[in-house]
Amino acid sequence: MFYSAIRNIFFQFDPETIHELTIKSLKSTGATPLNFVYKQKVANKPVQVMGIHFPNPCGLAAGLDKNGECIRAFDDMGFGFVEVGTVTPRPQPGNEKPRIFRLPEANAVINRMGFNNKGVDYLVDQVRKAKFKGVLGINIGKNKDTPDENAKDDYIHCMRKVYNFATYITVNISSPNTPGLRSLQYGEALNELLSVLKEEQTSLANQYDKYVPVAVKIAPDLTEPEVLSIAECLIKNNIDGVIATNTTLSREGVESLEYGDEQGGLSGEPVKDKSTQVIKLLSTALDDKLPIIGVGGIASGSDAKEKIAAGAKLVQVYTGFIYQGPELIKDIVRAL
Repeated sequence: MFYSAIRNIFFQFDPETIHELTIKSLKSTGATPLNFVYKQKVANKPVQVMGIHFPNPCGLAAGLDKNGECIRAFDDMGFGFVEVGTVTPRPQPGNEKPRIFRLPEANAVINRMGFNNKGVDYLVDQVRKAKFKGVLGINIGKNKDTPDENAKDDYIHCMRKVYNFATYITVNISSPNTPGLRSLQYGEALNELLSVLKEEQTSLANQYDKYVPVAVKIAPDLTEPEVLSIAECLIKNNIDGVIATNTTLSREGVESLEYGDEQGGLSGEPVKDKSTQVIKLLSTALDDKLPIIGVGGIASGSDAKEKIAAGAKLVQVYTGFIYQGPELIKDIVRAL
């Protein structure tokens, strides 16, 4: 009730302005007495995935806290794990504004942010200051002006920077808002990238004397043969996990809505079934050789159960969290 009242006020203003204001507020109040506004106790439902102990299976998806500034605040809300980023080697402003559009009739958002972030060094500094003891995923990407053929250099750079601070690392090759990025999901380009990253992971594990799992985040806009090809490549390169899925380029179900024709990735309810279908295909193809983290259109406990039934071991929320608030976390954990 409290969150819905705040949301109704927030939704009267520009989405990115409200996002920035919220991030500033959470940054200053996390792990302080002022967190009483959103702090809540969530049931302990531990699960073991990728060799990691998760206190509960509901996590925050990457994109909301791009620079790792609000880790403690999201932990206060009861998330079982927090994923920050996507972060790139160098700071970049992202695409031109406006670049976030709410579609409340569909419980959806379209964004074309373009990996706007303050760079990996800033994120690492924020993570270090947070002194967070929970499960932290760090999502890495490439700079917009890095040629596709050099993308692996950006991922390696970020991996080296974040390795000692992450519980797991996510390789984002599925954002629709960085030109050419999604081409890394296919064929030899994917195999080359993953083999290089696996080598780097092995080297870093020896250097730091600890193993940090690596997951790959894929798109919902994949054909069945493409999903099967990705699954084969993940297994071949001994990748630790896969996150399904990112936002969609499809506009099915929102064509007639205000902002429905804006460019960018569509998230929320309209991507739910596409995401679940990818999870089902992956689950069959992977045959439990590596776990799936399900994300896309989760706005209730029953939505989360649907992802788990499809083959996911964990779930993440973003757009549903924007619309439902922290109570969604409790609803999901109760249902699983």
